[in-house]
Amino acid sequence: MSSDSFDPQKLSGRNRRLLYEWRRLEQQLARRHDISCRVMRRNADGLPTGYLVDYHLRSICGVENVDRLNEPGVANEPIFATGFLMQIELPANYPCVDGAPEFCFQTADPSGSPIAHPWHPNIRYFGDFAGRVCINMTDTYTDLAWGVERVASYLTYETYHAYQEPPFPEDLKVAAWVLRQGEPNEWIYFNQ
Repeated sequence: MSSDSFDPQKLSGRNRRLLYEWRRLEQQLARRHDISCRVMRRNADGLPTGYLVDYHLRSICGVENVDRLNEPGVANEPIFATGFLMQIELPANYPCVDGAPEFCFQTADPSGSPIAHPWHPNIRYFGDFAGRVCINMTDTYTDLAWGVERVASYLTYETYHAYQEPPFPEDLKVAAWVLRQGEPNEWIYFNQ
């Protein structure tokens, strides 16, 4: 089933928005060779409510000596990977203000084995909710295609926020690494 098989005029408000998001993602990603997306879940009417986004981008996926992170005199050089999987979940009350989409990188494969996920101050690396992406800012959020592109700019370190001020970083340990080692050693400028 493709997005072309739906007539927006025959859909409810929410379903029209779901169709709009689906079509925008298809249009936006048709121009990219390094990001692909597939529908993972649909509602009863056949419209997407969950996606899996595959980023074919080189990015930091961890650091050396992570057990001694940010200790004085210990270098935590970045480790890189190419390929990250992010899930997008649209809650039942999406697109209401209190029904923001959830962006989360997969941190384990179906068998439970760990897989590489991004090392970025705006993506949770440690603890509960590992893989969670801090992107749901109502003042800047426009649509899912924008969000997918925003996350691509996170992976390439074109965009990040590491300071302990609003908007706060999602992962404080990674943010501290960016400020103490990543920026001074120019490790985060790998894509520029």
